[in-house]
Amino acid sequence: MSAAIRAEKLAKRFPGASMDAVAEVDLEIPAGCIAGLVGPDGAGKTTLLRMLAGLLLPSGGSARVAGLDPQADADALRRNIGYMPQKFGLYEDLTVQENLDLYAELREVGAQDKSGEFQRLLALTDLAPFTGRYAGKLSGGMKQKLGLACALLGKPRVLLLDEPGVGVDPISRRELWKLIRALSAEGIAILLSTAYLDEAEACDVVYLMDHGRIRAGGPPAELIQPLAGRCLSLSGIAGNRRQILQRLLRQPELMDGTIQGSGLRLLLRDENRWPDLRLADAGPDAALRAAPPRLEDAFISLLGGGPGGDSVLAAVMPPVPVHHEEAVIEARGLTKRFGDFYATDDVSFAVRRGEVFGLLGPNGAGKSTTFKMECGLLKPSSGQALVMGLDLKTSPTAARQQLGYMAQKFSLYAQLTVRRNLMFFSGVYGLSGKARKEKVRQMEQVFGLGPYMDEVAATLPLGFKQRLALACAVMHEPPLLFLDEPTSGVDPVTRREFWTHINGLAEKGVTVLVTTHFMDEAEYCDRIALVYRGKLLALDTPDALKASVASSARPNPTMEDAFIQLVGEADR
Repeated sequence: MSAAIRAEKLAKRFPGASMDAVAEVDLEIPAGCIAGLVGPDGAGKTTLLRMLAGLLLPSGGSARVAGLDPQADADALRRNIGYMPQKFGLYEDLTVQENLDLYAELREVGAQDKSGEFQRLLALTDLAPFTGRYAGKLSGGMKQKLGLACALLGKPRVLLLDEPGVGVDPISRRELWKLIRALSAEGIAILLSTAYLDEAEACDVVYLMDHGRIRAGGPPAELIQPLAGRCLSLSGIAGNRRQILQRLLRQPELMDGTIQGSGLRLLLRDENRWPDLRLADAGPDAALRAAPPRLEDAFISLLGGGPGGDSVLAAVMPPVPVHHEEAVIEARGLTKRFGDFYATDDVSFAVRRGEVFGLLGPNGAGKSTTFKMECGLLKPSSGQALVMGLDLKTSPTAARQQLGYMAQKFSLYAQLTVRRNLMFFSGVYGLSGKARKEKVRQMEQVFGLGPYMDEVAATLPLGFKQRLALACAVMHEPPLLFLDEPTSGVDPVTRREFWTHINGLAEKGVTVLVTTHFMDEAEYCDRIALVYRGKLLALDTPDALKASVASSARPNPTMEDAFIQLVGEADR
C-alpha cells in the first residue's frame, strides 16, 4: 500500500538565507499512522508542514500527500487534507458555527453534506453547546478543538497539525489526544509537530528535526532504548534543591538535570560514570537510583545536552535587599465579576520573598484573571491585590515599579526591532542615558540577541521572542517577576534555559509568580495554587499535592495525575 505522506530529499531555502530551512528530508507515513515531529525552535518543522500542505514551494526534492503532488495538484489536495496552523486559522470575531460555515465553503463541502458534517464534528469535539459563542471567547482547549473541527471538514485523508497542544491544559490535551487517536483509527494519517515530549511518546513514530534535517526517526520505544542506564533519580536531599541541581550540573558526568518534586532527575553522558554527590553537598541521606528513560532524555541527548545549571542572567542581577514583610505578593479575597459571571471568586494566598509560586488551572478556570489582577492589569471587583505591601488599586504606579511582567501573548512591539524594543522598555521602566545603553548591551549579551538586534520582533524564532520578552521584563532589576506561561510552545532545551534563569533569580531573592500548562515545570515551584471555576481548589507544595491523590493502585502519581484528579473531584 502506498504511503499517505511521502517526502524524498525535500528541501527549502529562503531567499537570502545561507542554509536550508529544511534539508533533504525523507518521510514515509502510512494511512492510520500518528507521526510526531519534534525539534528545537527554528529546526524547520513548520516549514516542512507548510510544504506538505502546498503552502510553500520546495527548493528541491519531491513530496506526495494523499497520492497528490502538493504543487501540481493543489486544488485536489485542498479537498483531501486538513491543515491546522500553529497560530489559529480561526476568525475570533465569528462564532463557532460561523467559523464552521466559512471553512465548509472554503473546503467546498456540498450544501447537502453540511448539516451531517457539522453534527458529526460538533459531537466529536463536544462543541455543540457553544455554537453561538465567539471563537475569541473560547478557552485555549476549545479553540484547538474548533481548529481541528475546521481542519476535518470534508473528511480529509491526511491531517497536518502544527503544535495542536500549545497553551492547552492537561485535561484538554487528553481530550484532544482521544480525538486524534479516534481519527487515526478511521485510517487518517496524522503528522503533528509538538513541543510536548510526553505527547510525542504517544505517537506511533517520531522524527527529531534539528537545523532542517531529520536527526533520528522511529517508534518512541526504539529512540528511548539507547538511554537505558543513563537516567538517574536523586532522592533524600537535604538543603536547597535549586542549589544542589546547579552544583551537580557543573560536573562533567552530567548532560542534563531537572527538579522533580523534592528530588532531582539526572541524565548521564556515560552510564558508567556517575556524579560525585559529595561535591553537590546534597546531604547524608541523598541517594542515586536508576530511573527509566523518557523520550525527552533521548531528545536532550541527541541535541548535545541541556543548558547547564548556571544562569548568566542571574549572574548580572544584583541580590534583592532583605525586606521584613512575610509576604511580598498577596491576594486577599480577590474577586472579579463580568456581569453575573465570577471569573475569580474570593481567592486568597501569600507569596514569600524568593519563592517560586505557581498558578495552575484548566483553560478558563480563572488563573489568568487572578494573575492579571495581581500584577495590576485588571481591577478587582472586590478584595485586594498587594505587592511589597502596596495595594495595586490605590498605588498602581508605585506597585508596578516593583515588578517585571512577561505576558502570555508577548507584550513586545512586533514591528519594532529587537534593539528598539529593548530601548523602549528600558525607558518605560525609568532607565535613561548611559545606564539605559549599558543595560541594553547587557541584555544583548546575556540572551544571545546580537545577531537579531536589527531584526523586527515579529520575524524572530519563538525561542528568541521568549528571550527578548524576558529581557524586557527584567531590565529594571525588579524584586518581583510575573511570568504568564513563559515557555508555551518552546522546545525542552529552551524551557530548561528559562527555568535555569528563574531558579537563579530566585536564589538572588527575586520572587516569581508563574503560570504554566507544563506539569513537569510545576515541579520547579516551591508551592502551587490550583484554581478551578474561579475558586482556589488547593494550595501546597508539588509533593504534598501528589501525595494527596496517591493510592494503592497509583502509589507514585505524577503532577499531571494530581492536577486531573483534583479537578475531577471538584467536578463530582
